[in-house]
Amino acid sequence: MTAHEGRPIKGSAGVTLLDGLSPMSEAQEDFRDLVRTFAEREVAPAVTDADRNEKFPRSLLDKMAEVGLFGGCVPAELGGLGLDHVTYAIVIEEMARVDHIAAVYMSMASGLVGAGILRYGTPEQRETWLRPLAEGKIFGAGGVTEPRSGSDVAGMTTTYRREGDEFVIKGAKAWISNLDHADFVLTFATRDRSLGRNGISAFIVPLDAPGVATQPYKNKLGFRSICTGDLFLDEVRLSSAHLLGKEGAGFAVAMSAVESGRLSVAARAVGQAHSALEDAMNYASQRVVFGTPVSEFQMTKGKVTDMAEGVLTARLLTRTAAARLDTGDRARVALSMAKQYASDVLQRVATEAVQIHGAAGTSSETRVGRIYRDAKVFQLVEGANEIHREMIADYLLGHRS
Repeated sequence: MTAHEGRPIKGSAGVTLLDGLSPMSEAQEDFRDLVRTFAEREVAPAVTDADRNEKFPRSLLDKMAEVGLFGGCVPAELGGLGLDHVTYAIVIEEMARVDHIAAVYMSMASGLVGAGILRYGTPEQRETWLRPLAEGKIFGAGGVTEPRSGSDVAGMTTTYRREGDEFVIKGAKAWISNLDHADFVLTFATRDRSLGRNGISAFIVPLDAPGVATQPYKNKLGFRSICTGDLFLDEVRLSSAHLLGKEGAGFAVAMSAVESGRLSVAARAVGQAHSALEDAMNYASQRVVFGTPVSEFQMTKGKVTDMAEGVLTARLLTRTAAARLDTGDRARVALSMAKQYASDVLQRVATEAVQIHGAAGTSSETRVGRIYRDAKVFQLVEGANEIHREMIADYLLGHRS
């Protein structure tokens, strides 16, 4: 672990002050502290090697399962922790301060992979797939994006047909994450492209099913420690037990999964931005130029102020979206705002953190370089930020109901 990995190399009272501006209950603080301790002791030492080797260690996932970090918002009767969304956002952010990929795994049962099964699955599907997912006994992947359709989910070209009681799927998905550890993928196909979203169905596909193949991408810009690549479905035959929800209702399943994932993306972006600010403040306090610490320069102070305000407002917006979910609201606008704003803040904060570090920011000895690389990817996942900006405006202007 390098000098700047994990927690700060010296106290950051100012960053702690930002934490205090987002009040938490005693129970939330206790769970946050549990995650913080685990992240510092178990996750931080592995981050650099995982990024360099493009491999998240399975042994670390096993340790996370032992502590019970995967249950999230899944009800306790289904093997989860039954967290409210605000508490969930707090602990996802806390893990992301050290490693946002570990936080990705924490979010799977409550977000892109598990949310659709929780909302639309049969009791048997929840027991077979969601319970072990929440307990960390199996892992999953979400297969929405295709080579020619990303944000345009309804434009997918992967098709299926019925043969008796079986569904036969043919097509390909792209940029699918967690291909190395996943046991199954929640994916989507259309029976007739002319039907648009009304022709789409959702399927739970075991990755060891005949006809399933994967091809990982190598040397990605960011998110390097989670295995991402292509998923090929060549005449994959599935029983009706693998159909999730009603036939033709897959678009609703996809939107439920993607929207649930946006809270995690926002919280992870806040956690990463917090760490970039933390490291920038520490470095500025120690780096002496012309006999003066960089932190005493007016330009540095201006950067730190802008960065801190961005982190705090992104956190408050994220937790506001979480609180809306806790009322039973779908919170589509709030979630889009949180995802778009928090990831944009992360990109700005990471850029300034590297600038404050100067040449040192390009070194593998500092984590701000990795945060900078990952920040760009945050602006693309779970809907590119341009899409979110358009969606938000459409809702506010009454173009969408």
